[in-house]
Amino acid sequence: MPEQNDDKLLDHSYDGIQEYDNPLPRWWVWIFWATVIWAPFYYFLPEPFGEGPGNVAQYEADVAKYAAERPPSALASAISDEELEELADDDDALAEGKTVFTANCAACHRADGGGLIGPNLTDDAWIHGGSPSQVHNTIAVGVLAKGMPPWERILKPGQLNHVTAYVLSLRGSNPPDAKAQEGPVPVDGAAPPAASVAPPAPTSDK
Repeated sequence: MPEQNDDKLLDHSYDGIQEYDNPLPRWWVWIFWATVIWAPFYYFLPEPFGEGPGNVAQYEADVAKYAAERPPSALASAISDEELEELADDDDALAEGKTVFTANCAACHRADGGGLIGPNLTDDAWIHGGSPSQVHNTIAVGVLAKGMPPWERILKPGQLNHVTAYVLSLRGSNPPDAKAQEGPVPVDGAAPPAASVAPPAPTSDK
């Protein structure tokens, strides 16, 4: 029988069982303390230590790079303002546009276009331009920085045109409890005078 190593026995016993000191390997202990020391640095500086602007800034830079490498496609400008305005008066086009809008856009813009996560589509202020072709372009190429996908990759060209016409038809509908104005660009797409850039205070009907 091998000789008992009394050097590792502690002066402590419980229910007749004497405690035995069996320490962890030193390399394991050093790794444990290293992770404890490193944890706060990793929490506040998730990028490689001493490098990078942080996850949010890196994401925004990647989105900007993606957009720069993929300019608006020909599809986004393949239809004129006049053609879109004609579709906005076509009941069949509006019916299909409403179906597409309800299935794909209502989750962010609300079923009546009043705005939820996305902006209000029923007022006269537009973030990316409010002319028919500008609205069509925004829907087609998306706004990746805000989480809006490029719908030209998902919808057929006819569906894209019809949902644009439906969005145009929502202007001035003023649904109750609509989201406050977010964009400085009016419907005609022209830049507003400097004094009118700030959005007006929401009225009781919005």
